[in-house]
Amino acid sequence: MNKKIITFALALALPLTVAAFPGDRGDFEGHHAHRIEHLTKSLNLNPEQKTKVEAIFKEQGEKLKVIHEATRARLQEVLTKEQMTKMDDMKKQRHEKWQKKHEALKDQKVPEPTK
Repeated sequence: MNKKIITFALALALPLTVAAFPGDRGDFEGHHAHRIEHLTKSLNLNPEQKTKVEAIFKEQGEKLKVIHEATRARLQEVLTKEQMTKMDDMKKQRHEKWQKKHEALKDQKVPEPTK
């Protein structure tokens, strides 16, 4: 039963690490800005729309942070210190793997032609 709870808890917590990783956030802010600019160009957003889209993404990020913090607090009630440490290590490894993959993809991108 404990293994099922731990597995379930990890399954819920791990997807949040990319969006709300408590340590080094890497270039998350740069990614966010790039995402907004991409949407602005692709969808031909006017300045008012761009501002509203930015606000929506900011609100989404704040909600994810609250969910992440609540999930972590609940996990601390269930897991031992050793299990939490191991989970933190797993999150760190996952984040590092994601960063490497993200960097590799960034290196492969071909610049868009200018119009």
